[in-house]
Amino acid sequence: MLADLKEAGCASVAGNSAQGWEAKLELGFAQRHGKTVLAHRRHYGPLTVQRPFYPEGGVCHVYILHPPGGIVAGDHLSLEIDAEADSHALITTPAAGKFYRSAGGLARQDVSITVAEGAALEWLPQETIVYEGARLRSTVKVELASKARFIGWEILSLGRPACGERFDEGLADLDWQVYCRDRPLLLERLKLDARAFSARWGLQGCSACGTLFAYPAGAETLAAVQQLIGDAKGRGVTRMDDLLVCRALDCRSDRLRAFFERVWAVMRPDCVRREACAPRIWAT
Repeated sequence: MLADLKEAGCASVAGNSAQGWEAKLELGFAQRHGKTVLAHRRHYGPLTVQRPFYPEGGVCHVYILHPPGGIVAGDHLSLEIDAEADSHALITTPAAGKFYRSAGGLARQDVSITVAEGAALEWLPQETIVYEGARLRSTVKVELASKARFIGWEILSLGRPACGERFDEGLADLDWQVYCRDRPLLLERLKLDARAFSARWGLQGCSACGTLFAYPAGAETLAAVQQLIGDAKGRGVTRMDDLLVCRALDCRSDRLRAFFERVWAVMRPDCVRREACAPRIWAT
C-alpha cells in the first residue's frame, strides 16, 4: 500500500472528509541500452515517484511517494504500471502506509500491473497500518505475458498494538487478481473486519498478516521456502501450477516483514533471475 508514513506515534487522527484526494500515477518501464529506464511517467494529484535508483546494475528501483502522509475516507489512489519486454523494475515505498479511521466513508486504492514477454516486475510496498475504524477497499490486478516474471506482496498491520489499539471496528476489503495470458492464476477476495480479526478461523487476534505471490516458481523454490519456514507457527506456503503463494500471521508487522524479506531473498534467483539486492530504503 502506498501512503507515506510520517510517524505520528499513538495520537488519534481525524480527517474523515467525504471529499478526499483523487490521485493517479502511470509508470512505464522499458529496456534501453542494457538497463531499465522509467520511460513514461504521468501523475495527477498527490502521487508521484522519486528518481530511479540502480543499486544492482540494470534493474530500476523506484519509490512511490504520497505527500499527504496518509489515506482517509473519500481518498482514491490509482496506479497503472506497465513493464515492457525485457525490462526489470522493483517498486517499493519509502516507509509504511497509513489508512486512518473513518466516520463511515470508504478509502479506495486500485493498482493495475501489466508485465510483457521477458519482463520482470517486483511490487514490494512496505507494510500498511490500518487504524482501528478505518474502512478501505484495495484492488491489485496483475496481467502477465507467457514468459513474464512477477513477485508481489501485501503486508497489513491492523490496529496499533504498541498503543493498545486492536481492530474492534473497521474493514479492510482486499482483492488480488493474477492473470497469465488472460487465464486466471489467482482470484482472491479477503474481507477483514472485527469478527475476522478475533475469530479462530480468522486472524486469531494477530495484528499483522500478509501474502506474497511469485511467478514462475519451481518445485525447488517451494522446497526452499518450506525449509525456511520449518515448524514455525503462523507461516505457510503452497504452489499452484507455477504460482507460489506464501502467507503469514504474526503479532508484530516488523517481524512478519522480515520473514517475507527472507522468503523474497530465497525465491528471487529462480523467479526473476537475480540475487537478492534489498532497496536501500528498507534499512532506514
